[in-house]
Amino acid sequence: MPRTLFAFVVRVSGTSQIAISLLSIAVFLLNTAPLELQRRMMNAVVHDRDVTLVLGLAAAYVGVVFSEGLVKLLMNVCRGWVGEKATRALRLAANAVAGARAGRRHEPYIQGVQISMILAEPEPIGAFTGDAISEPLLQTGILISVFGYMLYTQPLLAAVSILMFSPQFLFVPVMQRAINRRVQSRIVVLRETSVGVLPGKVDEVQTALRQEMRFAEIFELNMGIFKLKYSMNFLMNLTQNVAKVVVLGVGGWLVISGQTEVGTLVAFLSGLHNLNDPWGDLVDWFRDLMVNSAKYAIFVDAMARFAGHQRAQP
Repeated sequence: MPRTLFAFVVRVSGTSQIAISLLSIAVFLLNTAPLELQRRMMNAVVHDRDVTLVLGLAAAYVGVVFSEGLVKLLMNVCRGWVGEKATRALRLAANAVAGARAGRRHEPYIQGVQISMILAEPEPIGAFTGDAISEPLLQTGILISVFGYMLYTQPLLAAVSILMFSPQFLFVPVMQRAINRRVQSRIVVLRETSVGVLPGKVDEVQTALRQEMRFAEIFELNMGIFKLKYSMNFLMNLTQNVAKVVVLGVGGWLVISGQTEVGTLVAFLSGLHNLNDPWGDLVDWFRDLMVNSAKYAIFVDAMARFAGHQRAQP
């Protein structure tokens, strides 16, 4: 087994990741076109009052959105295939090691860890493998293309938008690291719990007490994760909505003073709305990266121990 998560991703899906990444690039390029079409449609309604032009732009808008949806559909199907392929590879590896140690299958610890490694642990790691490279490429591409478009059309409003988003660059990493620490601790406790439910313990009373303590620890860790996660979501939503209000106020002043057009303001508000999902998805991807890196490291260490090696293959 490769030692790191990304080394595993490259080994099981290197060529497929290139194809998915190309689809991701196509998606974020198509994602920006509707903003310009919205701007032109609004200006055509307000200034030109040309029905034919408006209908032509509307038809182009529908065509772009339809094309983007088809490309995204293909990308998601490919991601799912890669994820399932990676999950199967992990299960086959864990099952091979379990078969090689058939003589110790009756031991509770061996049974518990092997059951967890074959059934539960490969699922999230495999699912992340499908998104490992294309997801940050897609979401970062959307953010850059949308901000780039906004900067090109109205630099002042773009600067205001970036300023409103900047607090997230401070609190998101801090809160995410706190979540990661709790998730890593939770993985270890869950594995210990899976061992504790198997038969073969001599002191059943002590075993029950330890299990109750583990359940309590899992509860506290989960509650800590929930509080941090939803607090971070609250702060992100707050800053995003404040950004919309500020941009609407500044943009309205620019429209009234004749320094920009109504269509540009509409495109900016739509662009800010489009930034909500990719930024949130990028944060989720970073969270999944930290969590699944920890899960994969534990998985590889267990494989190495069961195989009788001190370290996994580099």
